[in-house]
Amino acid sequence: MTAIVPVLLAGGSGTRLWPLSREQYPKQFLRLRGEHSLLQDTALRAQALEQMLPALVLCGEAHRFIVAEQLLEAGIGEATIILEPEARNTAPAAAVAALQVVSQSGTDAVILMMPADQVMANQVRFAHAVQIAVTAASDGRIVTFGIPPTRPETGYGYIRTGSELEPGLWSVDAFVEKPDERAARAFIAAGGHYWNGGMLVFRAGTLIDELQQFEPQTLQAAAESLRIGRRDPDFVRLDAAAFRQTRATSIDYAVMERTRRAALVRLDAGWDDVGSWRVLEALPTDTAGNGTRGDVLLEAAANNLVHAQSRLVVVAGVDDLIVVETADAVLVTQRDRATAIKAVVARLSADHRREVVEHRQVYRPWGSYESIGDGSRFQVKRIIVKPRGKLSLQQHYHRAEHWVVVRGTARVTCGERVFLLHEDQSTYIPLGEKHRLENPGVIALELIEVQSGPYLGEDDIVRFDDAYGRVAT
Repeated sequence: MTAIVPVLLAGGSGTRLWPLSREQYPKQFLRLRGEHSLLQDTALRAQALEQMLPALVLCGEAHRFIVAEQLLEAGIGEATIILEPEARNTAPAAAVAALQVVSQSGTDAVILMMPADQVMANQVRFAHAVQIAVTAASDGRIVTFGIPPTRPETGYGYIRTGSELEPGLWSVDAFVEKPDERAARAFIAAGGHYWNGGMLVFRAGTLIDELQQFEPQTLQAAAESLRIGRRDPDFVRLDAAAFRQTRATSIDYAVMERTRRAALVRLDAGWDDVGSWRVLEALPTDTAGNGTRGDVLLEAAANNLVHAQSRLVVVAGVDDLIVVETADAVLVTQRDRATAIKAVVARLSADHRREVVEHRQVYRPWGSYESIGDGSRFQVKRIIVKPRGKLSLQQHYHRAEHWVVVRGTARVTCGERVFLLHEDQSTYIPLGEKHRLENPGVIALELIEVQSGPYLGEDDIVRFDDAYGRVAT
């Protein structure tokens, strides 16, 4: 049987799911429909198929540790994680993936390329569609998946099909841009039009041949970025200068709209791209049509979707709203006006608001920290260090720090001293002193950090040694 390499595209930003999705923690890492994140669900969905080789994941530099941690947590071993220096759309990503797979597995390997931020309700139907696509790809086709439209959606691209080539496989007549509502209704009425799910199946060598014909500069630049990029035990780091020479365009524009090898498999498996707060419509509803998650109290309210993350949310006397609460931001919008979130995020970005970039709880390779109070010359953080985790050896020019251990054991380096702190013990790190925090134990280390000084920004860190490769060389 044909070997298949799942390629997961995990570089999206997911701005339409703000305030849960942020630049440093976008939607593919969120747990929106259960115990697993969208990335984990995608990886597990692929792993459950037959003849699957270890996955290949493409993501941004800023998200590399989140990706690695979530794959490990889901039991996805031996994945290759490729770091894109910047977002260049799906054509460069597909080129890099095909070249990497050829170097690892040979040109006969078939790639199943999927965005890491989609859901699929029916694994059996998904597996059947993939099986048809893999057979066609083995014969030289580049196969896309068409989602039967269930509504006149104006936010998706469409694919118009031609004749049926063989059972379950159709020719592709055209890729259609996002339509207005009138055109979308006409597509549904006419039949033969499908939502473009953004997933592809192709033999690595086939795509390389097509890129050589249609996008030779992108293929050459992708190959160069791989060749001179850096490899370490955890990541493949593409060369930034070479990768920047690729054309920032989608694989649909670059290849699929021009190739004669395109084909379509119908995918009716409960697909959703989780592109808006419509995702909350999957929540169980009460007799008044309200769907809720978290600590929510409803009174004389109907048809609302409410997501509470960190506190009690009361919704009273209103209908047809979406309410999403996080520790530092609350979104309230009418259900039929949720598309306005994109403009909101643009305004927040223009104002350089921190809330569009990160949550109050910020994840790091060693654990996480959360700001729980601040003033003009102080900041209080709750820090969690994973077992065997350790922060970099560092110093600050503008702040001193006080550490109080709440749970676990800390190994502290302060200047020339190295010592242990246990629960209810504390220490002081003077301004300018080299220091390091480690967790030598087998349970999570939790401590409270009080920073004091004239400047408390995260950029006031000089690293001298780091277990996670964050020291500039």
